Amino acid sequence: MSTEFVKQLNPHPATDEVREAVLANPGFGQHFTDHMVCIDWQGDVQENVGRWDNARLQPYGPLSLDPSTAVLHYGQEIFEGLKAYRHADGSVWTFRPEANAARLNRSAQRLALPTLPEEVFVDAIRELVVQDQQWVPSGEGESLYLRPFMIGTEPFLGVRPSRQALFSVIASPAGNYFGSVEPVDIWLSRTYARAGTGGTGAAKCGGNYAASLVAQMEGDAHGCSQVVFLDPERDDAIEELGGMNVFFVFDDNRLVTPELTGTILEGITRDSVIQLARERGMTVEERAFTLDEWREGVRSGHLTEVFACGTAAVIAPVRRLVGNDETIGPDDAQPGEVTMSIRQQLLDIQTGRAEDTHGWLTRLV
Repeated sequence: MSTEFVKQLNPHPATDEVREAVLANPGFGQHFTDHMVCIDWQGDVQENVGRWDNARLQPYGPLSLDPSTAVLHYGQEIFEGLKAYRHADGSVWTFRPEANAARLNRSAQRLALPTLPEEVFVDAIRELVVQDQQWVPSGEGESLYLRPFMIGTEPFLGVRPSRQALFSVIASPAGNYFGSVEPVDIWLSRTYARAGTGGTGAAKCGGNYAASLVAQMEGDAHGCSQVVFLDPERDDAIEELGGMNVFFVFDDNRLVTPELTGTILEGITRDSVIQLARERGMTVEERAFTLDEWREGVRSGHLTEVFACGTAAVIAPVRRLVGNDETIGPDDAQPGEVTMSIRQQLLDIQTGRAEDTHGWLTRLV
C-alpha cells in the first residue's frame, strides 16, 4: 500500500491557552491531541488476502460503528503503546517503534486480524506526531504517549474473523504514570488469572486487560497500585502485573525476571532492561520465579530490590507485595540503587541525554 496520507486538518484545534494548560499538568491518558491517523483494511485473513488503503490524517473524534461490528461482540482488538520524547534541541524521537510494529503483528496473528507492514506503522506515527508536534511536552519525565490500535469493523454477527479492519493512532501528552517514582505496593491476586496456557497472554489485546480489572479493583481497595498474577500450575510462579513486567534484584549481581511462556507479554521495556543489565555486567536469569522465592529472598536479605517496567511507567520501584494473609517486603523500602540507575539510563537514552549505542531511537520531527 501507499503510505501517502490524505490530510483533513481539524478546523477547531485546541487554542494555545488550552494546550499550554494541558501540558502544564498532563496526567496520563486524559487529554488528546487535535488529530488521529486511520487506515482501512478489507480482505480475508483465512485466505491470506486483503488490502490496506484510505490512509488519512483526520480530526480527533468519535468513530462511527454499526451496532453489529465485530469488535463489539467478539473482542477482535489489539493495541500498542509507545512514546515520543522531545530532546533538548527541540527534535522529537520515539523509542524502538519497529519492535512495537512487530509485536502488533504478532498480536494480530493471534487475534485473527490482518498484519500491517512495519514501515506503515512507523509512517503513521510520524504523520501524527509531525502534525501535532506542539503537543509533545518538554518537562522532566514527560512525553507524548502514542496509542496505535486495530479493531475488526465488519458489521456481521457470525463467529469468524472480521473481513474489515481499522488501524488507528491517537496521542496523549503524558506525565509520570504513577505520579512519582516513590515505591508502589503490589496486590497479590489469589482469585483471578490474567491469562492461561494457549490463551492470549502474549498478545497485547484489550481482553487481557479487561480480565485484570476486577483484580486491580481488589488491589485498589487495599491501597495497591498494581496487581501481580500467579501460575498455580507451576508452584505459584510469578507471571506479570496487570500491565507491567517485573524484575528481582539480588545481592550477588543477579537480575531475575519471569520467563516468556506464552502467558506473559513480551515487553519492549523488559527487553531493553535485560540488554542494559547485561551490559553493566549483571547476570540476567529469565526463568520461573515463585512466590516462595520472593518470600525467602526478602527473609534472607538476598533479594534487595523489586521493580516493575512498562512503556507507560518506564520503571517503577516496588515496595511491598500485599496479600490477604501476608505482606512481603519492608514498610520503609526505598527505591533501590540498581532500579533507579537502570531507570535513569533508559530515560537518558530515550530523551537524548545519553548516546544511543543500540540504534533504538527513531527521529519523527
